[in-house]
Amino acid sequence: MTTEIITTDVGDARVTWHKARKPRLVLAVSHGAGGGIEARDLQALAAVLPGHGVSVALVEQPWRVAGKKVAPAPKTLDAGWRGIWPAVTKPGLPVISGGRSAGARVACRTAGELGAHAVLALGFPLHPPGRPEKSRAGELLGAGVPTLVVQGGNDSFGRPGEFPEGDHELVEVPYADHGLAVPKRAGISQEEALEIVTSAVVRWVGSLGRAVLG
Repeated sequence: MTTEIITTDVGDARVTWHKARKPRLVLAVSHGAGGGIEARDLQALAAVLPGHGVSVALVEQPWRVAGKKVAPAPKTLDAGWRGIWPAVTKPGLPVISGGRSAGARVACRTAGELGAHAVLALGFPLHPPGRPEKSRAGELLGAGVPTLVVQGGNDSFGRPGEFPEGDHELVEVPYADHGLAVPKRAGISQEEALEIVTSAVVRWVGSLGRAVLG
């Protein structure tokens, strides 16, 4: 694991690398508006994917690095993501742009302009809780590249059944909330829930790698 500070137009970001021995892809993935790269799903992917030929770059947006507790406006998040992009493309490999919650929105909004080969959306916030009329489906549908959504079955920001039809693939984590946590009385354990996440991403990345690299 290595860490580097990247200067962007909106402050210093931090990238923590979990590198594969013989990488064929890079997953650059960021956190949401209410947490950091310690999120359970991000850490699980960083532990598993390098063993499958995918280097993982966990990206901390400048506002988190600066110690702020409230995320800035979407355009500022997008600017921070643009700023780190040269660092994650430096290995010269195809890059999957990813994020959880607000980070997933950033990945979708910027995928086309940055040349991302795919998008991984963890806990995509389809709408604010209790406000389905405030849909953000346009961001997801506008990504323009192969997209995998991993969504908790009880995510108050959008349950799997609420998502529109589109080119994206959606994997449900039963019982899980927005942070992909499952209650103790759920039909699956937290470990099993994370296994669903990592297995789905490994499978998807495998097929994506064949499509991208021929």
